[in-house]
Amino acid sequence: MFSRAIASAFRPVSRPTFLRPVRSAIQFPSGPSIPSALHARLLSNETRTAIDKAVASAPVVLFMKGTPETPQCGFSRASIQILGLQGVDPKKFVAFNVLEDAELRQGVKEYSEWPTIPQLYLEKEFIGGCDILMSMHQNGELAKLLETKGVLVAADE
Repeated sequence: MFSRAIASAFRPVSRPTFLRPVRSAIQFPSGPSIPSALHARLLSNETRTAIDKAVASAPVVLFMKGTPETPQCGFSRASIQILGLQGVDPKKFVAFNVLEDAELRQGVKEYSEWPTIPQLYLEKEFIGGCDILMSMHQNGELAKLLETKGVLVAADE
């Protein structure tokens, strides 16, 4: 079925001034288009490995629609704003634009068993989507979690 795998440029997106560019690019396999109902059952080992590498590429990883500078949906925009308000260290953050690769867009949904994007990972652990981030931000849980994980910008002494 996947007789020919073509590597595409699966790469992190650029960041706003409070977020810096990524250190390296990750190659993400692309292949034939598969209907989403079937696609969830067919996450290839190559795709899973590429997502594993993406999730491990930084302590804070966001799969989003668009880039931090130009989010392509309100939920992605809200997620970036929340991370900025929380003071996430740009050196410890990377975002991936799922609109650049259909395989990634479908693959992350199966990988996390979460149907929507954006998706936040903290030290390789799936945290949730925008609704979860918003709730955690509002009740203070996100601030505590980010501080515990040591991913915030260090306070000036």
